[in-house]
Amino acid sequence: MKQFHDRIRAEGRVLPGNIIKVDGFLNHRVDTALMRDMAKEFKSRFDLTGLTAVLTVEASGIALATICAEEFGVPMVFAKKAKSDNIEGGLYKSEIYSYTYKKKFTLIVASQWLGPQDKVLIVDDFLANGEALRGLVEIVEESGAKLLGIGVAIEKGFQPGGQRLRDAGVHLESLAIIESADESGIVFRGE
Repeated sequence: MKQFHDRIRAEGRVLPGNIIKVDGFLNHRVDTALMRDMAKEFKSRFDLTGLTAVLTVEASGIALATICAEEFGVPMVFAKKAKSDNIEGGLYKSEIYSYTYKKKFTLIVASQWLGPQDKVLIVDDFLANGEALRGLVEIVEESGAKLLGIGVAIEKGFQPGGQRLRDAGVHLESLAIIESADESGIVFRGE
């Protein structure tokens, strides 16, 4: 998606530690028109026959996942990072480590929203080490649902998460794969 790459290059900033800051259009302030185009691109890359839900993790993946779910005509479900008093019944859980927050989380999805009858597309904004996505895949497996694939806005190709998921046989589509990012700029895979 040239438009998306151009936007990352023009507005993205590289912070110390290879942190790619794109909060002006992707995960703090949201460009919904761009996200609609991203949803359409995901739709062209996956066989969504029988899709019943888009799954993501709170918080920054919710905007993109919601627009994708609306585009695909299915509900969006997000894994919570903490159990609240209003979650009832059985729970699917997965322990992950967040490198962004430097701590462990337990991802939680109520069993009433995901089950063996479901076909799921996971959507998230970033993929680096892949912990959050690994946790979501575990939840899909625990529920008995079928995973149709994972759509990611930005993959850090210089970190191991994407390769681990591909090696595990997951259909992973990333709209932008960054090979390197430093003070001299951002280089996308294939450039």
